[in-house]
Formats: sequence, C-alpha cells, structure tokens
Amino acid sequence: MFVDNIKIYLKAGNGGHGAVSFRREKYVAKGGPDGGDGGNGGNVIFKIDEGSNTLLAFRYKRKFVAQNGGNGSGAKFHGANGEDIVILVPPGTLIKDVETGKIIKDMSDCEPFVCCKGGRGGWGNKHFATPTRQVPMFAKNGTLGEEKEVLLELKMLADVGLIGFPNVGKSSILSRISAAKPKIADYHFTTLSPNLGVVRTGDEKGFVAADIPGLIEGAADGAGLGHAFLRHVERCRLLIHVVDISQVEGRDAIEDIKQINSELEKYSPELAKRPQIIVANKMDMINEDYVDLEAFEKFVDDNEWEMIYVSAITGENLDEMVRRVAERLKLLPPLTIYESDYVPEDEYAKSDEGRVTTIRRENDTFIVEGEWLFNLLGQINFDDYESLSYFQKVLIKGGVIKMLEEHGAKDGDTVSIYDFEFDFIK
Repeated sequence: MFVDNIKIYLKAGNGGHGAVSFRREKYVAKGGPDGGDGGNGGNVIFKIDEGSNTLLAFRYKRKFVAQNGGNGSGAKFHGANGEDIVILVPPGTLIKDVETGKIIKDMSDCEPFVCCKGGRGGWGNKHFATPTRQVPMFAKNGTLGEEKEVLLELKMLADVGLIGFPNVGKSSILSRISAAKPKIADYHFTTLSPNLGVVRTGDEKGFVAADIPGLIEGAADGAGLGHAFLRHVERCRLLIHVVDISQVEGRDAIEDIKQINSELEKYSPELAKRPQIIVANKMDMINEDYVDLEAFEKFVDDNEWEMIYVSAITGENLDEMVRRVAERLKLLPPLTIYESDYVPEDEYAKSDEGRVTTIRRENDTFIVEGEWLFNLLGQINFDDYESLSYFQKVLIKGGVIKMLEEHGAKDGDTVSIYDFEFDFIK
C-alpha cells in the first residue's frame, strides 16, 4: 500500500519544575536556598529516511509525544532533560500546518528539523535569593512544550517524471533504464504507486526518474489514480511523456497527449509549462498502414517538443533517450525546494515582551489569559508575601496592569487570571 498524505499530532515535552529547598546540615551555618532547576522538555525532530518512499509507517501511529523534563530537587540537583523524539520521513516530505495548509518545512535536504520545541526547565529557588529576600519560598514551573497538528504530504524527489495513459509502457521503460523493478503486466492500472529509479548516465551523478501511475482523462478532478499522484510530478524538472505509438488498443496518440496535458493544466498551469520529451513507445509494433506517423510528427513539431521513437521491449533507442534526457537536465534549474510560508498565529499578536495577553470583560469581571500567565501562576506561592510581591511586579512589567486600565478597569473591579481572582487596585 502507498500512503503519501497523512495527519499526525505532535507534542514536545514540558519543562520540569524548579524546586523549593533549603540546605539544612549539621555544622553548616546559613545554608540558604538550594533548590535545583527543572530539566528541559524533549523536542520533536524530523529526520530524512533515505530508504523510504511512503508514509505508510504513520498509518497506525499518528501521535508523537516527547518526554517531559525532570523536576529539580534539593542540593541544587538539576532535573533530567527529556529525551527528544525523532520522526523519520521519506525525502521530499512536506510538513504543513493543518489549519492553514501552509508549508512549515520541506524535508528535501539532510538537515534535521525541530518542529516542536520542548519547554524550558523552571528555576529553583536558589535563583531568587537576594540580600533582602534571603528565604525565597517560591520557584518557577517549567514552561509547556509546543504542540501542533501537522499534515505530512509526500512529493517525491525525482528529476524526471514519466507520464502518460495507463499501459503505454512507462513502467517497462523505467525497468530498462534503471534498477527499479516495478510490477509489469498487460492490463491497465498495473502500477498502483509511483516507482523511483536511479538512471546511470556514465558520469557520477545520473538522474532520478519516477513512473507516475494512473493518469487518465479527468485525473485532475479525481478520476482514476491520477489525482492522488499528480503531486509527485510537481518537483520534476523534465517530463517524459510516453505514448503508445502502435495504437493497437485503438487509441489516438495525438489525442492522448492533448488529454494528459489538459489534466496537467487543470492541476497546475505552472506544471503544464514544464519541458517535455515525447517518447513514442512500442515502435516495434507499428503498422504504418494504420498509424499516420506524418501527422503525429507534425503535431509534435508544431508544439516545439523534442520526440524520440523507442521500444521498451527490444530496448531500441533507450540509450539515446537517456542521453537526451541527461543533456536537457544540464540546462534546467535544480529540483524545487519549497520555502516555508508558515508563521504561527500568535506571532502577529506578540507584545514587546514577546508575550501574548488577551483581556475580555464578562459582567464586572475582567478575564486575563495568556500562556505566559498560565506558566507564571504555577510559580507563585500565594501564601507567601514575597512570592505575591514578585507576582505583582511581573504583572506591572509585563504590561497587564496597563492593559487592564486601557480596558476600563477601576479600583475594586474583579480580575480573574485562570481562576485566581483579586481586586484591581491602581
């Protein structure tokens, strides 16, 4: 089974909490606070698996959660960092945001990509000791790890795409010019998934060719298998358009070319402009009493396409075809690498402090929300005066008090921050 489009859930690990602890040892005077920091949460990292060409591994596992960081402890012991989770994907996989469909990352190079960052470990109370605050009774909680739903979409990395109607010989040609072993049979839709093959050209580089199955009339609208696999043609720098020139099945080679190009145009006008070489296959079966080769060649010339007759069965002219393809590729731009166009929504709403704060009013209560405030509440000991004083200073520095004033808050109004309520005093 071939899988090339799937949705998964990702969650990076949360940071561990800092510890509230004091050194208490016999014969050690003035030990002071020694709460250790929490460990960082694990990241969610994507890496390329060079040996795969399908997303089948994600069919039954669609939730990936990295390890949380460990909590700090006394004696300044640092919590353990959470382990990263590494997700292997085939080359050419696009990571997209589910809601917007925008590209987060194109996994076409070999560099690992951190998609979700783990939360930072919280500070232990040792960091909050000052000459005037010698017994800090609070520490910082770790921050939450990032989480998101992403769409994995595979667009194969191939220099050349073999396109054409079913049963015209695309798989046979690929099997003759490369080491690929696609299933070959004398019936339509034998090939149910794209096949990749590396074609050697005598130099060290060569090129990668892909047999794109299932293109028929209406493919761009979902008919046959074409709609599912047209995305794999998008990266190809050159198209080998294979037609059955023998026309033994009663098809018209000229009409076949027109229909396939019409489907490419419907799917992507830019794709329809991609350079093509017309490969007239099954030349060993031509009966010139029934095939108008002159009309076919005139049609190709009128469209300024390069054309070559070949036979996948006998191998005739296949070496020449490979040579021509290699020469054309030298003149074409490199494979398409898609740039990221995704920006997290909260990037547009960030204040100068890099924090997102929202305020809304319900009756006489001002409700204040923000991820940083949620994390802050976990750091506060509301039974400790110094901890409350620290909370107040952070609200002032973070602009929350000013925003409340701008929203019309007056002395005595109720302010609610994640179920913690207090009276507003200017």
